[in-house]
Parts: sequence; C-alpha cells; structure tokens
Amino acid sequence: MLQPPKYTVRRLLPTDAPSFYKAVRESIDELAYWMPWCSKNYSMSDAEAWIKTTSDMWASGAEYPLGVFDSTTGEVVGGTGINYINRAYRIGNIGYWVSSKRTGEGIARFAAHQSAVLGFGELSLTRLEIVVLAHNQASKRVAEAVGAKLECEARNRLYFQGVPHSAFVYSLVPGDLR
Repeated sequence: MLQPPKYTVRRLLPTDAPSFYKAVRESIDELAYWMPWCSKNYSMSDAEAWIKTTSDMWASGAEYPLGVFDSTTGEVVGGTGINYINRAYRIGNIGYWVSSKRTGEGIARFAAHQSAVLGFGELSLTRLEIVVLAHNQASKRVAEAVGAKLECEARNRLYFQGVPHSAFVYSLVPGDLR
C-alpha cells in the first residue's frame, strides 16, 4: 500500500506565521550563519512580513517561495522555492532550508525535488540551478540526490557574510530530475 508523503510543499499563508517563526527560531544559529535574510533578532513580525512578501512575489511572478510542512502536524519544517528567474532564458535557482531539529530526514531532498517539479511544470523553465558554497557539504549532497549535475566551481559566485566566495554550480534540466 502506498504511504502518504511525510511532507507537503505549498505556498505560505498568513496563518502559517507562528509555525514559520517557530521553525526559524529553533534553527536560528544555523540559519543566521547560512541565510542572509535571517538574523539573531528574527521576530514574529519578520515572519509575518516575509509571508506577505511571498504572496506579493507569487503575484508578480518574481519569485516562488514555498513552505515545507510536516504532513501529520502541519508544522513548518523548512522552506524552498525558485528565485533569480530569467524568463528570457527560462532558467531559475532552487533554494532550500530545513529546521535544525529535522535535518537528516530527507526534507531538503523532497523540497528541492518539489521546487524542480514546479519550475519545470507550472513555470515552464528549462534549467534550474542550485548554487552551493564550497564548504556547504549538506547542500551539495541535496543537489546531487535530486539529480543535479555539477558544472563548475565559480569564483566569487556568492556573497557570503560580507565577502565574495567561490561556489559550486549544479544544474538540473527536466530529464535529470530523480
């Protein structure tokens, strides 16, 4: 018998703000290190503003942020989405994060896969990139697990903690997706 998925990926709603805030706060040390949008002072009003912004991004077609939810409890366990979209070339970038207490459960792989399905399906993109800081081993494993191909180490590709850094550029095209 087929098991229902453990996780759900969908647009964030205003009612998700408390759960989103909780997931960020539980992961604040890791997220503040990796994610430029997160700081040690992250507040409930930041979560509410982000969710409002995600709605605006979807409406304008600029970006497609998504929440990742535990299917049983409905709690936010991470985030994913497609950003840095270039419509002329039909490309975009996949990003993801997972609540610190939920790492190691395959959530990031599931989330990245679902973002790719959105990108290739609904958005009709033909190339998705996952750009990973050279020292982010966990994100490299996620990119490889969804079938992304390592194309290069790009110098000064990401601006991280105030300094340009090299990053690995992975790509997915529709036939790569696992």
